[in-house]
Amino acid sequence: MYFNKVSSAHLEQLKSLVGSQNIFVDQVTLQNYSHDETENLSYLPEVVIKPENTQQVSVLLKFCNENNIPVTPRGAGTGLSGGSLPVYGGISLSMEKMNKIIKLDERNLQAHVEPGVITEVLMEEAAKLNLLYPVDPSSKGSCFIGGNVAHGSGGPRVVKYGTLRDYILNLEIVLPNGDVIWTGANTLKYASGYNLTQLMIGSEGTLAVITKIVVKLIPKPQYNLVMLASFPSAESACEAVSAVFRAGMTPSALEFMERAGMEWVVKYEGIKFEIKDHVKAYLLVEVDGNNLDLLRSDCEKIGEVLFGYECDDILLGESASEKDELWMMRRKMPLSVKANSVYKEEDTVVPRAELPVLLKGIKDIGAKYGFKSVCYGHAGDGNLHVNIIKDSMSEEDWKNKLPLGIHEIMELAVKLGGTLSGEHGIGLIQQPFMNIKFSEVSLQLMRSIKNVFDPKGILNPGKMIN
Repeated sequence: MYFNKVSSAHLEQLKSLVGSQNIFVDQVTLQNYSHDETENLSYLPEVVIKPENTQQVSVLLKFCNENNIPVTPRGAGTGLSGGSLPVYGGISLSMEKMNKIIKLDERNLQAHVEPGVITEVLMEEAAKLNLLYPVDPSSKGSCFIGGNVAHGSGGPRVVKYGTLRDYILNLEIVLPNGDVIWTGANTLKYASGYNLTQLMIGSEGTLAVITKIVVKLIPKPQYNLVMLASFPSAESACEAVSAVFRAGMTPSALEFMERAGMEWVVKYEGIKFEIKDHVKAYLLVEVDGNNLDLLRSDCEKIGEVLFGYECDDILLGESASEKDELWMMRRKMPLSVKANSVYKEEDTVVPRAELPVLLKGIKDIGAKYGFKSVCYGHAGDGNLHVNIIKDSMSEEDWKNKLPLGIHEIMELAVKLGGTLSGEHGIGLIQQPFMNIKFSEVSLQLMRSIKNVFDPKGILNPGKMIN
């Protein structure tokens, strides 16, 4: 793939289009925008541009399209698949200045926002009106809503409230040639031609740049309760997950954590929490609603199910501080793993009843290729994050054997009826595995869609589809 370098003449033209105050070429800035949270990968952009409005995005893309300059859209840089890495140089297009909550529409239960709004900020502003935006990734305190949409991000409450796809009603996007369109309508139903809104979700900035988002909100539940259940084996904890739903219960979150992950969180955060010698895994279960007595009854019923699967003990968090401490152990787990070891994270997802088979298979594959793993994730929707730990593995084996093991993990997930990623996206990291899940016919359809939107291939080149 061939692109033009950004010349000094290009820079002068770009300054006239978007303003010199929004263009950065100093080495410190370029270095800061050369990486995200994906391992230790780094690709230096030639220019970082931070547009202030849709019009600036439009003229910028039109210019880059005409001059064959690659553009890599970027949110907050919290991604784990390399989606915002400018692998071909060119322009890193940061959406951080487009960070306004344009309108909170209480009458229609909607929010109109720009892509640079931090997800937790949107949640907090909605909560002031007793409304809920339930899609809350672990990085909600720093990630942008635009990046969430581009990657189809999830979080623990998908299990009850649905995925991000259920909450995005309409999008303003800028096409690579500079055209600005809305993808749909601000309605709950949509049966008017191809659904371009859904096509944009998870497209990872390869088709267009998102500049405005219309989000569905729902009434906020008054109460919630949190339980932490311990198990003598990880497999029995995983078996209990689908049993909870078969018993007719739908918790608002159901998270799985292996013992090693809990040990690292306790150490990393300095938390006073006793991990008993025989405990190998935990389930974090949350229920929410508007009737506290009913929620307590739900907890009792869920507890009965869990004890039927060798559950050892259950801690109940009722006060805000108790619930926050239990949730902190889960939310801080990715940071604690990263702080303790060189690692690679895979984002597998299978039908939830297949979780025990997936977990056992991951451990067997690790034994075969000589690596350890720490697993945790959104067990309620079958989404397991596999953190592969380098530990004492040699550099040669880490480089040569590990990819073979990851390939087998992906094959296993697909064999079990799952797919390559539940919420992190494909980006750069998962791209080599696309043919495990998709036939050549499917891949060619995706390439054709890319070609219709972006015939010159300037938007986020090198991602998702080869």
